[in-house]
Amino acid sequence: MKTFHAEIDIMPLEALLDPQGKAVSSSMKNLELGAITGVRIGKHITLKVEATTKKAAEHLVDVACKKLLCNEIMESYRFEVSE
Repeated sequence: MKTFHAEIDIMPLEALLDPQGKAVSSSMKNLELGAITGVRIGKHITLKVEATTKKAAEHLVDVACKKLLCNEIMESYRFEVSE
């Protein structure tokens, strides 16, 4: 078994309102950072995965995202697995 490292990014779907992102985007103007717009806020998750191959580790991460970490009705995810 090898230990793999997974980096997962979960973001709200583009079609949905992102209240946190909207609040931060609005605050940028108050901080004289009005050139920054369209803020979207999501989650970043790191995992260690024990698997025999990288492909097996990727499969486990994908299953974890679908079953537990991501609400696919409201969010999308992407991940990278490395040794």
